[in-house]
Amino acid sequence: MFTIEQITEAHSKVKSGADFPAYIQDMKKLGVTHYETFVADGHTNYYGANNYKITSPVKYETLTIAEVSNKERFIADLKIHQNGKTDYLTFCNDSSKSGIEKWSVSMDEMTCTYFDKAGNKILTEEIPQ
Repeated sequence: MFTIEQITEAHSKVKSGADFPAYIQDMKKLGVTHYETFVADGHTNYYGANNYKITSPVKYETLTIAEVSNKERFIADLKIHQNGKTDYLTFCNDSSKSGIEKWSVSMDEMTCTYFDKAGNKILTEEIPQ
C-alpha cells in the first residue's frame, strides 16, 4: 500500500491547478482509490483497496469556512487556480471564503466534487486524462 511519503513526493510536483491531472495519474499508480481534502486545515484522508486509509498531517493554520456557500465566486476562483494563477494555499483561502468545506476525488470516476458545510454538492468536475 501507499504511504504519506509517496503521496508527499507526488504532491511536490504540483505547483498550480494546471498540474492537477498529472497528480491524479500519479495517485492512481500508487493505488489511491479516492481521497478527501478538508479546506479548514488542509489534511487529507487517502483511501485504497481493502479499506486501507491514511491521513496526512494538517498543512496550515485553521481557516474559517463561510457558513453560506457562494458557488459563483468559488467557480471563478477555481478557474483562476486551474489556469495556474494562484498557489494551493491561496486556493484554499478562496475556497473557505466561498463556503467550501472539502473536496472529494474519485479515481474510478475521474471526478472532483466540492462540498459545503451542510454536505451539499457545490460542483462536480471531470478530471482531464
